[in-house]
Amino acid sequence: MSLPLQSLLPWLDIAGLTVFAASGVLAAARRRLDFVGACFFALITATGGGTLRDVLIGAPIFWMHDAAPVMLCVGVSALAWIVPLRWWPERALDWLDAAGLAAYAVYGAGKALHFGIAPIPAVAAGVCTACIGGVIRDITAGVPSILMRHELYVTAALLAASAFVGLTGLGLAAPWPMLISASVGFALRGAAIRWHLALPPHRGS
Repeated sequence: MSLPLQSLLPWLDIAGLTVFAASGVLAAARRRLDFVGACFFALITATGGGTLRDVLIGAPIFWMHDAAPVMLCVGVSALAWIVPLRWWPERALDWLDAAGLAAYAVYGAGKALHFGIAPIPAVAAGVCTACIGGVIRDITAGVPSILMRHELYVTAALLAASAFVGLTGLGLAAPWPMLISASVGFALRGAAIRWHLALPPHRGS
């Protein structure tokens, strides 16, 4: 992976942490939790997928060796907490989640490649990074997991991670693999939110 690309990927990590933390705070606010509970929701949403990724690829768990992610989650929590709930758009949680999904799918795949993981497992690492935090948030909040809402979700993360790994493997210069992949992942998830796009379900018996 080229040095310029390595230097750009941390910005995706910051973006993913920020929007996932905000989605966690919003979920906590809708459950009428206190500020400490909101910070907890922000932290588990923002770090859940990355924690699993680091365990799988044999990397140091990022937020255990650097206080910045935890501090960022607390800061985002404080900013989001002061915004009255009525000011948030109805589907703000979905759109924040979509932005985090796209950013973290690309970042997770990029970090896996940086640690010497082969392309296909790197794509899987990107998908896990993108999806697990939102799943943990929903389960903790006691609401149906976003995976059960019959909209394209994992598919959008898969598209973003696959595009990044593919474009990087083709040697496309930075920052284009990152920008293109995050954009197409967000676009697909956004289209699913707007038009309720879904893959055909299992036909049953």
